[in-house]
Amino acid sequence: MNWRPITGLTLFFWWLTLTPAMAQVWLELILSQRRVQVWQDNRVVRTYPVAVGKPGWETPQGDFVVDVKVKDPVWQSFTSSKQIPAGHPSNPLGRHWIGFWSDGVDEIGFHGTPHPETVGKAISHGCVRMYPKDVAELFNLVELGTPVRVRR
Repeated sequence: MNWRPITGLTLFFWWLTLTPAMAQVWLELILSQRRVQVWQDNRVVRTYPVAVGKPGWETPQGDFVVDVKVKDPVWQSFTSSKQIPAGHPSNPLGRHWIGFWSDGVDEIGFHGTPHPETVGKAISHGCVRMYPKDVAELFNLVELGTPVRVRR
């Protein structure tokens, strides 16, 4: 048998054949513009209008990751034990929840809304409201661990 040493370059090309080409996707929420951008391969591939937290309930700024994805979430009031079932027309979360922040009690994330007239405003309790069709598309674009940057 004729053995040859494996060079770093040979090993690198072998590794490339084993790993799929994965495009890095991340989200940038620009509060002042009330828009979220989807970045892929270092370019914006989608942008959506959003509603953000109102004064006193501002959407937190910083670097986060998507840590929860739920289709047909149940809404739970943060001030009482009231719940609105999944899929109910008055559920404030709509049909999709993409969570990216929690203090262990409260959670903040992207979700749909049964009140489309609120999109584009600073009106929520910190969450990011989206048109139902937009959050459904975003839900399919992100995975757990997708980076989320929130800035002014």
